[in-house]
Amino acid sequence: MELANRTTVEEFILLGFGGGHQKRFLLFSLFTILYMLTIAENVIIITLVLLDTRLARLPMYILLSNFSWLEMCYVTATVPRMLFDLASPDGTISFHACFFQFYVFFSLGSTECFFLSIMALDRYLAICHPLRYLQVMSPNSCYALMGASWILGFLWHIIPVTLISRLSFCGSNVIEHLLCDPGPILSLACQPLGNALFFCQMAMNSVVLGNFFFVVLSYAIVIVTLMKTSSQGNRRKAFSTVSFHLMVVTLFYGSVAGVYLIPGGESQSDLTKAVTVFYTAITPFLNPLIYCLRNEQVKEALGRLLRRRM
Repeated sequence: MELANRTTVEEFILLGFGGGHQKRFLLFSLFTILYMLTIAENVIIITLVLLDTRLARLPMYILLSNFSWLEMCYVTATVPRMLFDLASPDGTISFHACFFQFYVFFSLGSTECFFLSIMALDRYLAICHPLRYLQVMSPNSCYALMGASWILGFLWHIIPVTLISRLSFCGSNVIEHLLCDPGPILSLACQPLGNALFFCQMAMNSVVLGNFFFVVLSYAIVIVTLMKTSSQGNRRKAFSTVSFHLMVVTLFYGSVAGVYLIPGGESQSDLTKAVTVFYTAITPFLNPLIYCLRNEQVKEALGRLLRRRM
């Protein structure tokens, strides 16, 4: 972390959104509302699954309740820092805090990739192998898969983050972004980068592409199976559930692909920030609405809970 003149990088400056006081106030208000609604939605889902005995026995809702907890952690890793930067325009963040955010955010993102694969596996077993579904996706199996997702997600980026944190940073310490992302950080590092860039790209591409292809293959088999189903009622119900899952997968992988496929350069910084806001703040807000709050079983569970409380 030493510069050419032997000084040490102790902090970075996140440029954030920029703009005047009115723009920053509007963005602060918007993100505060989105964050509070996202937390409230996911708390409702977790509470319903914990209190409703019918939902608590079903593998899909065991997975969804843990996915809701993951979404709460995911949005908390970025949005509070965005709110702080909007309220405090200097945008300074310490070296260690920056890399801690980098590690936690990417670890949670990797965990979400694994979770989406588990949910695709759950739908594949439920629709393509219904007789074996409850045996294979038992509560113990669900907890084992979820635990493996968390462990793998937080192990996946240890080497890249460690290698990048040990690089030397030359000249400017200004990060042209909303958060500590590897691309803008690496652009500040002295050449050569060594193995840091290779391991970062390998870790990111393997977890994203590997899980993406697994999800696509699983849902392709599910759709082919549903097309062969003779019962119109069962086919319509299954297609409805699968369509919600596909919407969440599309939002997540579409926004992640968008931010990393955008060409570099100052002219693209605003677009990169907009896409980043979408997958860090807006997507976690939409996921509970798509996955659960439009689900008939969730609505029935919510009605039962409200009647008991009244």
